[in-house]
Amino acid sequence: MKYDYQKICADSIKGLPQRTTDVVERRFGLSGQRETLETIGQSYGITRERVRQIEVEGFSKIKPRIKENQKLSKYFKGVLSSFGGLKKEHDLLQFLAGNEFQNHVSFLLTNIDGFNRIPEDNDFYSFWSINKGAVKKAQKVVKSTINRFKKEKRIFSLDELLKAQNLNKNVFLSYIGISKEIQKNPEEKFGLKNWLEINPRGVKDRAYLVFKKEEKPLHFADVANLIEKLPFPSQSKIHTATVHNELIKDERFVLVGRGLYALKEWGYEPGVVKDIIIKTLRDSKKSLSKKEILDKVLEQRLVKENTIALNLQDRDYFTRDSRGRYTINPHTITGTRRFSA
Repeated sequence: MKYDYQKICADSIKGLPQRTTDVVERRFGLSGQRETLETIGQSYGITRERVRQIEVEGFSKIKPRIKENQKLSKYFKGVLSSFGGLKKEHDLLQFLAGNEFQNHVSFLLTNIDGFNRIPEDNDFYSFWSINKGAVKKAQKVVKSTINRFKKEKRIFSLDELLKAQNLNKNVFLSYIGISKEIQKNPEEKFGLKNWLEINPRGVKDRAYLVFKKEEKPLHFADVANLIEKLPFPSQSKIHTATVHNELIKDERFVLVGRGLYALKEWGYEPGVVKDIIIKTLRDSKKSLSKKEILDKVLEQRLVKENTIALNLQDRDYFTRDSRGRYTINPHTITGTRRFSA
């Protein structure tokens, strides 16, 4: 550690009235856990407003003492400048003090002129800044990055995002780091927090990520194994039966063979083999040979040719003419026959 934060804080409050010292230490957690104005007030039998007044009175004596440490102020400003003038509070305190003296650094930043803490809101985490220009610039970068995500609808690597920004890596990461909307997944890809590629929810989303990564139909048992290998943490073991049940219920997945699934977005139609044959004939608007039907159905289903041929023999659904070409049974077209949708 470059500075003894604990000693600097202790020296700054030395000689203050005992109650003032106690209030300041408890408010910032210099000797334990942080406490609220109300909790401290209850222990003294005074109002939270009176506690705040005591705190402010203490600051009026503390700030001139800390101001004398010009090297510390310069160091803090240099750090924030290297991050573009601002940094998410959690990350800044971690950078400056690790895990042990974060409360002390927060106390010092509060009592050094030129450092502004912007509190957390719906869009941004709390952060520290040294100038308003940096805040506006960061907000602009966050907005443009979010718009890019929404427009292109995909996750990005850091290098891809940097190409569109005239910023170095540390500054860019600092700017988007204050945003609650932009997040990074374990594979170091950035996107919006509600995207499943960033924060997958449950087995179904993880299965979807497996298919997107493998880019081919998979057996549900293989999907279960591959989910376990994803970098996203899972609180419980993935069971094969659970994966099978989730894939059946989710419209994003299509059963294309015995235990084999694919993504609907790849062009696979839902339904059993008979449904695919019916759709193939309807789309053709003419009779088709057995070979033509086999070729079309095999684009949709990973089954044996004999399975398709057996379905074609169902006269309730299909008619074969003298040339060996097939059409849909007229009764099926008019709806007197029932088939899966």
